[in-house]
Order: sequence, then C-alpha cells, then structure tokens
Amino acid sequence: MLSRETYNDSVVRLFLLGAAIWGVIAMTIGVWVAAQLVWPALNFNVPWLAFSRLRPDHTFGIIFGFGGNALIGTCYYVVQRTGHVRLALGKLATFTFWGWQLACALAMITMPLGLTQSKEYAEPEWFIDILVAIVWVSVGVVFFATLARRRIKHIYVANWYYGAFIVAVGLLHIVNNLVIPVSWTKSYPIYSGAVDAMVQWWYGHNAVAFFLTAGFLGMMYYFVPRQAQQPLWSYRFSIINFWALISIYMWAGSHHLMFTALPDWVQSVGMVFSLVLLMPSQGSAINGLLTFNGSWHRLKEDPAARFMVVALFFYAASTLEGSLMAIKSVNSLSHYTNWTVAHVHSGSIGWVAMITFGSLYAMAPRALGRPMHSHMAMTVHFRLHVIGLLIYIVSMWAAGVTEGVMWRATNPDGSLMHSFIATLVAIKPAYFARVVGGLFVLAGMVVMVWNLWHTARDARARLINPIPVPIPEPEPQYPPALPANA
Repeated sequence: MLSRETYNDSVVRLFLLGAAIWGVIAMTIGVWVAAQLVWPALNFNVPWLAFSRLRPDHTFGIIFGFGGNALIGTCYYVVQRTGHVRLALGKLATFTFWGWQLACALAMITMPLGLTQSKEYAEPEWFIDILVAIVWVSVGVVFFATLARRRIKHIYVANWYYGAFIVAVGLLHIVNNLVIPVSWTKSYPIYSGAVDAMVQWWYGHNAVAFFLTAGFLGMMYYFVPRQAQQPLWSYRFSIINFWALISIYMWAGSHHLMFTALPDWVQSVGMVFSLVLLMPSQGSAINGLLTFNGSWHRLKEDPAARFMVVALFFYAASTLEGSLMAIKSVNSLSHYTNWTVAHVHSGSIGWVAMITFGSLYAMAPRALGRPMHSHMAMTVHFRLHVIGLLIYIVSMWAAGVTEGVMWRATNPDGSLMHSFIATLVAIKPAYFARVVGGLFVLAGMVVMVWNLWHTARDARARLINPIPVPIPEPEPQYPPALPANA
C-alpha cells in the first residue's frame, strides 16, 4: 500500500540540471582546446585561454561537473527507490547541490587564472579543496543516513558501489590534498619528490577507479535491469565483482609512472594488480550485457537501452586496454603518446558518458513526471555520440601508435631517426579528426539538453506530482508474537 511519504526528487532534478549544464560547458572547452592543437592562434595570445590553462578546466568540468552531478543525483535517486524511503536530511541534500556547484565554479574560474596545484585531477587550490571536502562529507552523511532508514532490509548492490565510491573518493581527496598554505591562493604539498608523485597517482588512478568506475557501476547495476525489464543476470556475481574490484583497484596506481624515478618493484606491483583487475572489470561488463538476454529487442525501440549496451561494450574494451597498457613492454610504446588520450576517452566518452546518458534518459521521465519530449531526439543524440566517439578514439589510437613507432626509430649509429617536430607534422591530420569527433559529441550533448529542457517544462511550472514511497508489508514473525495479555 502507499503512504503519504513521497520521494525527494526535487534535489535529484537539480543535479540532473547541473550535469547537463556542466556537460555542455566542459565539452565546449574540450573542443576548443583540441582545435588549438590544430590552429594554435585560437588562444589569441591571451594567457588564460592557453591550452595549458583550459585543459584542466575541461577535465575537471567533465569529471566533477558533469560526472559528479550525475553520480550524486543518481545516488540520491537510487538509494530512495531501493530502500523505499524518502531521502534523509533534505536541507543538507540541497546544500550538497549548491555547495558542489560553487566548488565547480570556483575551480573552473581559478584554474585558467593560474591558481592551481598543478596536480592532474586535483588542480584546485587549498580553499576550494576544503569546500569540496565539506560537501563530500555531507553527501556521505545524506546517503548513509538514508540507507540507515531504509524499509527494505537487504542493501541492493548498486548502493554497495555508491557507498564505496563515496568513502574512497573522500579518503583520496583528503590525503592527496594535504598541503601547507602560504597565502590565500597558494599552497605546497606536504609530500615531495617520488613520494609526491606516488601519492598523486594513487589519487589520480583511484579517482578513475572509484569516481569513474565504481560510481558508474552503481548507476549501471540499478538502471540496466530497469531498462532491460528483468532481474540482473547474476546477483551473486555482482557481489563477487564488487569485493574483487575494491580490493584490487587501490594497488594499481603505479602503472601511471612506468619508466620514471619510482622504484622498479613498485612499478611491477602496479602492473601485476592491473592485470588481475581484468577479472572483476570484465565480470561486471559481462553481467550487465547478459542482463539483456531475452530483451535485445528493446534496443530497437529504447535509445536509453542502446546507450547502456554500447557503454558496457566500451567498459569492457577500455578496461581490457588499460590492463594491457600496464604491461611494461606495451607501455614503452604507449607512454606519453596520444594512445593514452584514446584510452582515456574510450573510457570517458564510451563508458562514463554513455552509461550516464542512458541512466539520465531512464531517470528523467520518472523524476520529471512525464515522458521525454522527443524520442527522435534521443535517437539523434545516440547516433551523433557514437559517430563522434569512433572518430575521436580511432584518430587518437592512430596518432599514438604513430608517435610511439617514430620515437623509437633509430639510425644505424643509434641517433633518433625522426625529430620531435616531425612526429607532430605526421599526426596533425589525426588532431583535425579529433576536433571533428569532438564536435559530433558536443552536438549530441546539445540535443540532449534541448530534449531535457522541453521535457522539464512541468518542473519549471512546479506542476510535478511527488511520487509516493511504497511501504512494504511487515515481515511475519516466527514464532508469532504472543498476545500482550498472555
């Protein structure tokens, strides 16, 4: 039966809006900086428009603006539905939205101005890091307080992934950003040398592991069965994959520092754990894909399901590629080349973006109280995105292999056969192709925002009816409780 308690979807809608806006901003910056590698004059000789200043804006905007909003929004949505309970601490949940937008805005403004720690994925200065930590702890409080109030005894596997993602990212953020402030806008890390590099890539790798993998796997484990309209292929397998993933992923960060000053044995440990990661990574992808067994016909009529299936294929492909790139002999060719860029974007555009789009298209009609405005626009978005994705990663794979081969080529006397500038000339067509691919992806994102805007007109008019929380029947007691007067 239904109670008068309703789900708190207003904050979910805010995060949905935030993901859409930051996605457009970050992808626009990404296309711009990609174009600068073809036409350098696009920086207009303005320091804060230079590639080196805008590239961190692109990565931060995608990971924390687009991805962060999508993850927190779906996290709040899923924990309510799987627990049959309203989101706890509603005012704190609203604070997490506005606090997160403020942190993203401050970071995106200060980084082009040169106020940065110069650490990949951790560029914002100390005062922004403190704000991020406060907001992140608040997200954890809201999530775990809601989980503690659940009416369904069992904790669904998606919440396991969301919980691990919240705890791990909080730990990584705080430890990696331990600094000594010397002014309001400058600080220095407490670590130095190879230790600083190792801590940074322990953070950088696990930002990928827990932010871009565990969090989005939580999204996948809830929305894929919903769109397939049947249970997860193997629930037990999902639990095994969860424990394997969180046990192994933390130890693989040193594969980012192959052939550096890091001790060789630490590099080897990273390589070994990266190879072991193949099992839980491929297992999750297989579990998600096999959930569609018997429901493949839905791909013809449901663009959200199409996004999810292609996302799972790219998750399998990019995790396989990542493990292979951690092998030292392979890494010697791929290191510092655009092959790494192709790998990162096959994961981010292929896995992260597509599972997000599929989940948002699945969630939006329920959170907004009406079907998507245009089914055709969803299909157009899917086609634009896939075309752009393929152009992007194929061009960067070609550029990366070309660079690696040319850098390794030597003359009989041992001197390098090709100058560095010769490699840039050779890969310039691939840089142009990347811009084209990025424009397709950006165009698809604009189509999605247009579709969401028209779908949300009732939300803008405050006409959405809150969804009641279903209250499960009390579980029978064995043996039955005795009467009070017995």
